[in-house]
Amino acid sequence: MAVFRIGFGLMMCYGIIRFWAHGWIETQYLEPTFHFSYYGFEWVKPLGNFTYVLFFICGLAAFFVALGLKYRIAIIAFFLSFTYIELMDKTTYLNHYYFISIASFLMIFLPANALFSVDNLWRKKNYENIPKWTIDAVKLLLGIVYFYAGLAKINTDWLFKAQPLKIWLPSKFDLPIIGETLLQQNWFHYAMSWSGMLYDLLIPFLLLYRKTRLIAFALVVFFHVFTRVLFPIGMFPFIMIISTLIFFDAKLHLKIISFLKKIIQRFIKLKTANIQTISQYKIAYKSFIIPVIVTFFVIQILFPFRFMLYPGNLFWTEQGYRFSWRVMLMEKRGISTFKIVDGKTGNFFYVNNGDFLTERQEKQMSFQPDFILEYAHYLGDHFTNQGHKNVEVYVESYVALNGRMSQKFIDESVNLYQEKESFKHKNWILPFKEQTPKTD
Repeated sequence: MAVFRIGFGLMMCYGIIRFWAHGWIETQYLEPTFHFSYYGFEWVKPLGNFTYVLFFICGLAAFFVALGLKYRIAIIAFFLSFTYIELMDKTTYLNHYYFISIASFLMIFLPANALFSVDNLWRKKNYENIPKWTIDAVKLLLGIVYFYAGLAKINTDWLFKAQPLKIWLPSKFDLPIIGETLLQQNWFHYAMSWSGMLYDLLIPFLLLYRKTRLIAFALVVFFHVFTRVLFPIGMFPFIMIISTLIFFDAKLHLKIISFLKKIIQRFIKLKTANIQTISQYKIAYKSFIIPVIVTFFVIQILFPFRFMLYPGNLFWTEQGYRFSWRVMLMEKRGISTFKIVDGKTGNFFYVNNGDFLTERQEKQMSFQPDFILEYAHYLGDHFTNQGHKNVEVYVESYVALNGRMSQKFIDESVNLYQEKESFKHKNWILPFKEQTPKTD
């Protein structure tokens, strides 16, 4: 747990610094005049220039987590600040952002500072053992991420049409050695699809079993490094590589801690002689913590299946798509043109989306129904406030999914300004018509 805490904290701290250094705080949160919100979290907005303060608090909290310095306060501060950042604009949604939020929430209730932490130096206590279920909780969360990602890949596009890999892989022709050869081969696209599905389904169990653990970890490293080379997926591969170390026995982790101690003691002389070693760490407020964690995992197990409550093709409607570990499963492109109509006179004009949205926002909006609805309401409010009367908002939307020809996406006869966001089925999404994806 100590090694997991250190790895998690350092990677999160680096991730915040990286985000800041690339100027993404400004381009993603400060420059846009409009931000897409999650349903129920419309009140979460960027804080102007104080957004930099929020990122600083998040990065500092992550560093304190790594040190085990005021750990409980630090991990709560990190969870709250990072989750607020994640909720500020739905355009930035990524599966690994969601993983970081829920992992940091889980860590609030785990004794990750019981060993090799600044807190130990201050309280002059060190713990040899923590309850096994606290480590199993992290393993279970990682297992859910992998296994559910594998389940999501059991679909006809991924397995029997090698989509969207058949679109993505040939575009990487500039990669040395494999770009112009392997990545252009049809058989390799199918091999990647099937091996990716099997990898995700089996890797948690291979990591749990001692005899296959080393091979499984080698597969983890190879898989994530290879996907990182192929696709710009940020920190996610490194997060998963470091996190899966928790499946190894304590001997390996003690060696890592011993190595880190030697490095630290080159610069700082730690006085550990007066630290009392206690055999067992006792969980405080256990009667509260256990029900919280059980509830947490029940939600994590059931929530990805909410898509079954909605009719239609999941990849088309995207109702229940997010927060369900559907990682890189579709290539979706769209174009959505909005028409502002005077409901009484019938006069209308078209909107230039570039006047209101960044390029990234417009791209995401063009094929996601909840984005389209929220943007329609924003346009309706904007033009009403400008003095236009009887405002109605319609959209002409066409979307292409996984190499198919584009088809009409939204019922253009529906006034979206009158439609309300909810968890109900969006019946103004037109039914998906199956086509054979293009192979050339």
